[in-house]
Amino acid sequence: MSTTISRLCVFCGSASGARPAYREAARGLGRAMAERKISLVYGGGSRGLMGDVADGVLEAGGEVVGVITRQLVDKEVAHGHIKDLRVVETMHERKKMMADMADGFVALPGGYGTLDEFFEMMAWAQLGLHTSPVGMLNTEGFYDRLVGFLEHARGEGFLRLDFRTGLRIAEEPRRLLDAMMGIAESR
Repeated sequence: MSTTISRLCVFCGSASGARPAYREAARGLGRAMAERKISLVYGGGSRGLMGDVADGVLEAGGEVVGVITRQLVDKEVAHGHIKDLRVVETMHERKKMMADMADGFVALPGGYGTLDEFFEMMAWAQLGLHTSPVGMLNTEGFYDRLVGFLEHARGEGFLRLDFRTGLRIAEEPRRLLDAMMGIAESR
């Protein structure tokens, strides 16, 4: 069954990471989204993978919606080239607004914030609060150990939602989008 995604919320690091492949994948995802007329909803930043995915969308003529807290705008990390930048007061407002605008969610490599946002969407799916597709761009095996942990948690009886069927995982941006839209299998 095919899923329509018009706005994809991307969670990712405000750092670039240790490997150039992370930046390439972020830009590649942004370009692939724009080619498919999928708008980006993200944290509004200009640094790291956040800036790269937004730049990829913009370079390919796509639409970007940034949601950022006033505190981060004041620290001058807001992306200066997006037309739709929404400023909120708290991180909770930021996450809710991004979730409300999106038809699907993707985690790229990142740290605490990325994992927080990703796991919140997985928890909401397990609770039946959304049925949107969730994906993980596993660039150069970045998430392999996390997937192993999720398999362990499932085996130990702590995950009701089988992440293997509720989560699409791919190493390449176009394959991930295909999997999330039901066009192809992800693994």
